[in-house]
Amino acid sequence: MNERNHIAHINTTQEVNIISDGLVAIPMLQLLDTNGEYLSHNPSPLTQESALKILYSMHYTRLLDERMVSAQRQGRISFYLACTGEEAAVVASTAALEPVDMIMSQYREQGALVYRGYTTAQFMNQLFSNKLDPNKGRQMPIHYGDKTLNFMTVSSPLGTQIPQAAGYAFGQKYTGEAALTICYFGEGAASEGDFHAGLNMAAVLNCPTIFFCRNNGYAISTPTAEQFAGDGIASRGIGYGVKTIRVDGNDAMAVFAATQAARKIALAESCPVLIEAMTYRLAAHSTSDDPSGYRSADEEVKWQEKDPIARLQKYCIAQSWLDLEHLDAYITQSRAEILAEVKRAEKEDYASIDDLFADVYAVLPKHLDTQKQSLQAHIKKYPEAYPKTARELL
Repeated sequence: MNERNHIAHINTTQEVNIISDGLVAIPMLQLLDTNGEYLSHNPSPLTQESALKILYSMHYTRLLDERMVSAQRQGRISFYLACTGEEAAVVASTAALEPVDMIMSQYREQGALVYRGYTTAQFMNQLFSNKLDPNKGRQMPIHYGDKTLNFMTVSSPLGTQIPQAAGYAFGQKYTGEAALTICYFGEGAASEGDFHAGLNMAAVLNCPTIFFCRNNGYAISTPTAEQFAGDGIASRGIGYGVKTIRVDGNDAMAVFAATQAARKIALAESCPVLIEAMTYRLAAHSTSDDPSGYRSADEEVKWQEKDPIARLQKYCIAQSWLDLEHLDAYITQSRAEILAEVKRAEKEDYASIDDLFADVYAVLPKHLDTQKQSLQAHIKKYPEAYPKTARELL
């Protein structure tokens, strides 16, 4: 029998050997500079078709974010999280996957849904929690999910999707699927215990999982310098025996190439791969956050110069791939469509009160039935405190 105890293969020494930092310098893959100039001598990993789909999806994502942040400020929705500045990390990595691959997101991956074809109407039904929302209005805004697009429904607790992704990928391997699971999270979530449990599980059980960390510099208001002393998140992957790539998260081409390589390795070798995308959150953490309290305007300007959309767009123009008139028409049309769907979705009725208690039990338990009746009685007693549409759904 082969020796499976790793201790048997460790080299010995007779001197105190203190391991210090700086032993491994993890490079960052970059293929486009901030001016959209291609830096590599190798052929570009992006075709005209793939580059333009990524570019248009990033533009739509930013338009959606701008409109919905404004809608929240107007009191039309309760909460929103923007992807602004991180579009390349999300959209380009999704583009490198296959439709059969499962996506488990944190809460800033709306660009992945845009790329896979989630419609404006679907976004709005979820954000406004109306009766057309497939989650029946039971989730906060931005907690998307779509079974047909292999996009697992978002959960609020930070980092829970990381061990879940390892488990789902193990299931894909067990059933012989030619597919994997990608799991998105921020560097702040990497401070949760779920990160360590998930990576270790995937490494030990050889799960085809891509762990995609968007290192955007801040866990809400906490800068990375106050989160960890090591070399980012990539070094942790190496520590768990996970193949690791660090990439410029504002470079769509590099993100695409890194994720494409990670997918190939994960499936061929049945193993996890960690990608650390070095990016920046240009927007606030959420609509309840004010970033001016913990970072400077000068810092934001510096990162605006590295805008991922502008970078890929300059490359496409240089390649004569992009029709600017067509892009302008698309932006105008998308902006109008988003606004029209906002107005439609907010007028839709709420989901039925009964839907709060559905889909878990075949027969509603007595204690939940009692709660439902109590809720209905409360609304009837204080009808003026509830919208007319809610009262009509009793």
